[in-house]
Amino acid sequence: MPVNLSPPQSEQLLPVAGVTIGVASAGIKQPGRRDVTVMQLAPGSRVAGVFTQNRFCAAPVAVARRHLQKAAPRMLVINTGNANAGTGEAGMQAAKMVCEALAGLAGCAEREVLPFSTGVIMEPLRADKIIAALPAALADCRADNWFAAAHAIMTTDIVAKALSRQVQIGGKTVTITGIAKGSGMIHPNMATMLGYVATDAAVSQAALEAMVKHVADHSFNCITVDGDTSTNDSFMLIASGQAANAEIVNTASADYAALAAAVTEVATRLAQAIVRDGEGATKFMTIRVEGGSSREECRQIGYAIAHSPLVKTAFFASDPNLGRILAAIGYAGVDDLDVNTLRLYLDDVLVAENGGRAASYREADGQRIMKQAEISVRVVLNRGEAAATLWTCDFSYDYVKINAEYRS
Repeated sequence: MPVNLSPPQSEQLLPVAGVTIGVASAGIKQPGRRDVTVMQLAPGSRVAGVFTQNRFCAAPVAVARRHLQKAAPRMLVINTGNANAGTGEAGMQAAKMVCEALAGLAGCAEREVLPFSTGVIMEPLRADKIIAALPAALADCRADNWFAAAHAIMTTDIVAKALSRQVQIGGKTVTITGIAKGSGMIHPNMATMLGYVATDAAVSQAALEAMVKHVADHSFNCITVDGDTSTNDSFMLIASGQAANAEIVNTASADYAALAAAVTEVATRLAQAIVRDGEGATKFMTIRVEGGSSREECRQIGYAIAHSPLVKTAFFASDPNLGRILAAIGYAGVDDLDVNTLRLYLDDVLVAENGGRAASYREADGQRIMKQAEISVRVVLNRGEAAATLWTCDFSYDYVKINAEYRS
């Protein structure tokens, strides 16, 4: 079961003025499952996004990138059950057919539709099934449908991921609501498998594009479940402009900082929920590396720890085999790292210093902490002022079972 993760409550998800959502069943992988979602955006809405850096990116990613450069999006369409990745030109045509069909039904241009897919890779996408479900999805469109959408975009997720927040911007109450999906194949190089955060704040396109990169870098780009970067990662930030605040243009302004902080909080909670719901996860780990010469160096060491199968399986077994963490730090690739100056902590327990086991460390303390569902690993490098925080989970028997049976 997910680690300390409760399902969202529908009444806690706030509508975002200017955004309506509808879901429908196309039967892409499972008959009767609601697996198609459309988001309809009010005229004047602005959208910014970041996408997977996987060179084998999915057809919908390629199409969405191109459309985002050409026009202000009016519609988003998301399907689960099939990633439409590794499908060649046929996959590109299928993504375009879905966009064209939705554009015709919604009365907008094809370039104003952004497609997204998640599911099995290298399987042909049945565009006809999605197209047949679009009228029902459009008919279902309403402002309070975030809860249904959070469930409709799930694949191997056990718990839906959704969150709302409100913040005062320029004397106006601004709403932020987001949903995300992801559980396995999670090592974003931009975002998560799929994530959508919308606000009714008025934000310029340039400021929104700066914000989505900042938010992704401090939330979805700080998580890993298994070290595999998906072919379909997409994180979209939508600003409908309906809150009547003075448009945020200056990225150095207090209004920008306040909105960016609130959006980052929502995205971070969603990103952490993905790790808590990691396939087969039983432990949630926070990896904090501080005292580095650069943030990138801290991330490099943090990910070496977070990716290590030996570290992750030790956490699953509640085994304080903490030399595995030292080994990961050592092979992280920071060539001039002086291991004699760093300190390693497990929660508040000093584990290692001066190049080896701390004199004060007791095995019983390590065992006590390793039995917890939530554990922090802190590495103090003592070589600068930079820091980075990442979130990951353990590897259990169920991770292997879930992925071995993923297509069945």
